Formats: sequence, C-alpha cells, structure tokens
Amino acid sequence: MDDATRTEIEAAAFRRLRQHLMEDRPDVQNIDLMNLAGFCRNCLSRWYQEAAAKRGISMTKEEGREVFYGMPYDQWKAQNQTEASDAQQAAFEVAFKENVTDKG
Repeated sequence: MDDATRTEIEAAAFRRLRQHLMEDRPDVQNIDLMNLAGFCRNCLSRWYQEAAAKRGISMTKEEGREVFYGMPYDQWKAQNQTEASDAQQAAFEVAFKENVTDKG
C-alpha cells in the first residue's frame, strides 16, 4: 500500500471514529472514555490541534475542539454531558495523570 492510500484510509477511519463518538454515541461521557480507554473526545481534539501545529497551522485549544465537536465545546457539553459522580471524578484524576499529564 502506498503512503497516500494509507493516509486516506487512516483519515477515513478517524472520520468514522469521530462520527461514532459525536453522532452515534454522544451519550457516552468523556469521563467514562478517559477512565476506561485513557483518552476522550477532548484528547482527540488536542491531537488534531497538535497535528495542525506540526504543519505550521496555528490553532487554539478551543478552535481545535470546535473543529472536532462541530460546535463550540460549551454548547456540546451542555447538550450531552452529565454531572460526574465522585467515583468517576476520582478515577478520572488517576486516568488523566497516567494518560495525559505524564505524557508531557
């Protein structure tokens, strides 16, 4: 497989993942994704922002989130996120430290 085809397939897989998380399963909470998988929609939007920066494209955190979420993050959060339980918050602190903070 040539590089261009591989890139197209990877991009299609990313778009399908985004569709699944944003359209098919918006009920799945970011905190649960982070606690179970070590990443969430915000991580994906950050990775998008970081990939843009590597190509010389300046993008703020909020701009990256808006591209990924398809709307301002606060709007998506108000429509889809629920309050996290104390247990979810405690697990998130561990997952964030292990998967985000320490990745520096």
